[in-house]
Amino acid sequence: MQTAIPLSLYIHFPWCEKKCPYCDFNSHEVKQDGIPETAYIAALIQDLEQQLPDVWRRRVMSIFIGGGTPSLISANGLDSLLTQIRARIDLSPNAEITMEVNPSSAENEKLEQFRQAGVNRLSIGIQSFQDKFLQRLGRIHSSDMAIAAIEKARQAGFENINIDLMFALPGQTLADSQADIVTALAQQTPHLSYYHLSIEPNTYFYHHPPEQPDSDAAADIHFDGLQTLLKNGFKHYEISALAKHGHQCRHNLNYWLFGDYLGIGAGAHQKITNQQQQQIVRRSKLRHPNDYLQKENKLSTETILSQQDQIAEFMLNSLRLRTGFEKQIFNERTFVNIDAIEPIIAQAMQLGLLQDTGDKLIPSEHGFRFYNDLASLFV
Repeated sequence: MQTAIPLSLYIHFPWCEKKCPYCDFNSHEVKQDGIPETAYIAALIQDLEQQLPDVWRRRVMSIFIGGGTPSLISANGLDSLLTQIRARIDLSPNAEITMEVNPSSAENEKLEQFRQAGVNRLSIGIQSFQDKFLQRLGRIHSSDMAIAAIEKARQAGFENINIDLMFALPGQTLADSQADIVTALAQQTPHLSYYHLSIEPNTYFYHHPPEQPDSDAAADIHFDGLQTLLKNGFKHYEISALAKHGHQCRHNLNYWLFGDYLGIGAGAHQKITNQQQQQIVRRSKLRHPNDYLQKENKLSTETILSQQDQIAEFMLNSLRLRTGFEKQIFNERTFVNIDAIEPIIAQAMQLGLLQDTGDKLIPSEHGFRFYNDLASLFV
């Protein structure tokens, strides 16, 4: 009997107040005439309905509402959206429902209404607690607003809160980074996303690169930050994520362990497995909001993964986890026996990047720190 593959739902909200110079996500600044909220919600539901035959009778374990700035949606709009989704899918009673929030759009009453609508986890885009770096990053909130947003979330009844924090910022020193970490710890949130500012194509920073700490300085900043967080009760469970006990992001864990997910919204991506046909399909949706709103069929691309793609994608995802993965999960979710990649596993072990416990493959300390070296072996 086949083990059911966990299923999540991602919802993309493509509008934001201001496009940040480092952002390569599918986000568009809100125009003067505002957001076509009612039409977009209707399009999201139409998109979901088009995907339902692929996931019939499957339970959804988590929902993640990302963007853009999804907290720009009205409380009534979010309540309507989640109500209509619940009417169409089998949503787990204890589903984790995360919403991304920007400090500039965090309002007490609105956050409380989001919680009443069913959101039970917030991810707040802080990036830095220092105004000089927020300005260099093109953020529209201040340090005071960032701290206030976390307090407002607590006042609204949220306990499961993530904050995003970047390092290797333009002009950042080790002392600057340490100050951000100290302020982050003072907020006592149970989850922290901690990641390097990367310069991506098709962004303002790509065409006008800021002066960042060099690779050695960035590595020192990263290591120092991680050590401080670990000493204060955080577990580094994924390359860019740390959590207190019991607060790992279940939605993201499903990504890393090659689970399935529906993706609805402009530019959203999804991965769905047909276990009977032993086939994995990736789809993306129409990227521009106008196209997504106007066209009945929301599909942009569809790709059936080759066996090599299945192996590569599984390893690229699962090796991000500090605890690695069970070999049986690899077999079940790629339809390939792990013995088929034994020569590469042996090479990774010989290089000191991977450990084999018999039932599991786990990145070594060296492999976890130098994830790119480890993952590249399987591509």
